[in-house]
Amino acid sequence: MGTVHAKSLDSIPMHGRDLTVHPDDLMEPPEQVNDSKQEILENKDVVVQHVNIQGLGRTKEDLLGYEISDVFHSKNLIDVMRKAHIARQRLLRLGIFKQVEVLIDTSEGTDALPNGLDVTFEVTEVKRLTGSYNTMVGNNEGSMVLGLKLPNTFGRAEKLTFQFSYGTKETSYGLSFFKPQPGNFERNLTLNLYKVTGQFPWSSLKETDKGMSAELNFPLGVTNHTLKWEGVWRELGCLARSASFAVREESGHSLKSALSHTVSIDSRNSAIFPSRGALLQINQELAGYTGGDASFLKEDFELQVNRRLFWDSVLSASLWGGMLYPIGGQSSSIADRFYLGGPTSVRGFGMYSIGPQSEGDYLGGEAYWAGGLHLYTPLPFRPGRGGFGDLFRTHFFLNAGNLCNLNYGDGPQAHLQKLAECIRWSYGAGIVLRLGNIARLELNYCVPMGVQSGDRICDGVQFGAGIRFL
Repeated sequence: MGTVHAKSLDSIPMHGRDLTVHPDDLMEPPEQVNDSKQEILENKDVVVQHVNIQGLGRTKEDLLGYEISDVFHSKNLIDVMRKAHIARQRLLRLGIFKQVEVLIDTSEGTDALPNGLDVTFEVTEVKRLTGSYNTMVGNNEGSMVLGLKLPNTFGRAEKLTFQFSYGTKETSYGLSFFKPQPGNFERNLTLNLYKVTGQFPWSSLKETDKGMSAELNFPLGVTNHTLKWEGVWRELGCLARSASFAVREESGHSLKSALSHTVSIDSRNSAIFPSRGALLQINQELAGYTGGDASFLKEDFELQVNRRLFWDSVLSASLWGGMLYPIGGQSSSIADRFYLGGPTSVRGFGMYSIGPQSEGDYLGGEAYWAGGLHLYTPLPFRPGRGGFGDLFRTHFFLNAGNLCNLNYGDGPQAHLQKLAECIRWSYGAGIVLRLGNIARLELNYCVPMGVQSGDRICDGVQFGAGIRFL
């Protein structure tokens, strides 16, 4: 169902036993060398004559050549240590090794040079089949996730994954195949087959999606890009007998085939508690030109700017916006529209309970905007400083936004005027808890303002959990 929040089949682990090994957990910083010793090491020229990899089983050697080639260009001992550490990180990042050790020794043999060095990487490959179970946090929903993985499927860092998720509002299972480009791990291709069944009580709607997708990710300069094709067969139905007639009209089957492109620039130092940097992400989706009976052009963006102030406090400003334009004279589907409101967007309002509605069921809108201004500070008196206390922040916020349908026969000025009418806004304060660097929890006291007829509000304490917040 289309919302202003990102959805993914990838799990967001919070706790629970994980039988896989994550490369980031194994990366250790290189040992610090004192100044006098470093000066001696830097002044001694060396030649790396051989780089060996021991412990390979099903991994193809040509894949690893791209990751370790820079070691040959080292000019002194400290350079060898630094580039060998970087190569170790690159090998672990592939997700095919459980352990990587580096040994540096003088060269031996008839061709050995007086200043020659041999660098050896001792690797331990991950098992052919690994399993995991954990929990996943979505936007104000949770689920249990079971997964099976076949890492390094064909010996070049491919990964075949089966995942089953059972949650409070959504149940899904899917099969995905991941293939990186040798020597450029950030450039990769992912193929997916999936089935997702979701419940959307704010709309008295249930939706079952069966589909496939192909996704290409690649960096370009300072930007990251994602090109995606998705074909999905959607079945919409009523969640309750009390569903409104407008929702019943949307029930039935539809086929969507869509091309989408996402570009992002992210200079933040953290995705959950950033203290500096900015994020700009723009999404475009075009449906109908590659088949299917859904035809529309959909654009949305996200902008966030963070600035550190005094006493470890951080001022953060964010702006979201989007527009959906139906093509071919047909009306948009309730599954493709935007939704707004709740503890992860405009706080103080019920989940997705802003905008057009019929008999208590929220129908979404074709255009929206939302903005937020936040001040994050450490807890008063700094309890647990340097440890557990750093996971918490005090949070003061001001949110505003609007969701509506536009008459596309009118001009841009009329559209802006419509979006500026009936603005909902709220303010409040609360406590924020960071869960690793993947999700966060909020407990806020909210004061909703600008409430319109039909809006559902949460005046007082509101709890939120998710991976993306306004």
